[in-house]
Amino acid sequence: MDPDAVAKAFVDHYYSTFDANRAGLANLYQEGSMLTFEGQKIQGSQSIVAKLTSLPFQQCKHNITTVDCQPSGAGGVLVFVSGTLQLAGEQHALKFSQVALFASFILFCFL
Repeated sequence: MDPDAVAKAFVDHYYSTFDANRAGLANLYQEGSMLTFEGQKIQGSQSIVAKLTSLPFQQCKHNITTVDCQPSGAGGVLVFVSGTLQLAGEQHALKFSQVALFASFILFCFL
């Protein structure tokens, strides 16, 4: 398993789904998953998707600048993503970064 290929495939899928249909991200999270968003800790697939779908914009486009990854000791992949987020109707893009740890059994979905 090539961690770079897995990370790229996951990032492409995640952000294209986020931009087109945030509710479609539900199957990428588990009940033990946690999202920290501006200091707020949100746990579980339904709660995370509820937060993401409640964000105060309907349309956006992620432009990925970097995808850095490395294998974790537990057989998963640690991924760091940075880039910009362009909101519909806004002139300036927002910068973002995200870190994710994917367990090995989740990765097989993207191979």
